[in-house]
Amino acid sequence: MKRIESTQNAQVKAWKKLAQLRKERDKMGEYMIEGFHLVEEALKNKQNILHLIVTDGVDLPMLWDIDDIEMVEVTEPVAKELAETEKTQGVFAHMRQAQHTEIEMAGWKKFLLVDAVQDPGNLGTMIRTADAAGIDAVILGKGTADLYNAKTLRSAQGSHFHIPIVRGELNEWVDRLQDDNITVYGTALEHAVPFTEVKTNGTFALIVGNEGSGITPQTLAKTDQNVIVPIKGQAESLNVAVATGILLYAFA
Repeated sequence: MKRIESTQNAQVKAWKKLAQLRKERDKMGEYMIEGFHLVEEALKNKQNILHLIVTDGVDLPMLWDIDDIEMVEVTEPVAKELAETEKTQGVFAHMRQAQHTEIEMAGWKKFLLVDAVQDPGNLGTMIRTADAAGIDAVILGKGTADLYNAKTLRSAQGSHFHIPIVRGELNEWVDRLQDDNITVYGTALEHAVPFTEVKTNGTFALIVGNEGSGITPQTLAKTDQNVIVPIKGQAESLNVAVATGILLYAFA
């Protein structure tokens, strides 16, 4: 097992950049995860784990299958340098970002499209909910929070390992889905019907938008039908992640 003791080590600096900088994650196609739960979920599909990083004195669960994974032992100062949480559990993994093939995409029938949702906590919750509701894939449009942001990953609770997530141009995806006879639903306050009036046939795409401004007008103009979650009390609106959960379970 390799051991790193210095916070000035080049590999530690590279890991820290991945943990903190989106541009570095995008450039390298890699990211970091932290904590027992996320690492355990990653181990269920091990091919994207590049390094498993364990702090001095931290014992790994006996049932973890880590025989063919490159292990790195680090000191507590190194762990604190890498940590994105205030009280780190001392376990990290250096990951390769998942890629999805056209053949794989051809089998997807239920989609969540995310248009510029900026809060990573909201995004992670939506990914986790899509996973729970049996959605086939999540498509992240421009302006959306980074999938590999530490807060997004913690909020998703490992669901980004269970459900395919693709970053792309939403208008192109809408065209593609409609060409495949998949009905695309938008969410809007005007020219929309209550979601309870919609019956899907087992295939659909739902677009949800930015917390403040909603779906961009260009994308909204391309939908087949727009829906609304009626507000029955005095609240001004619903949190986007909550509304997404209601709609996904209703449609799926």
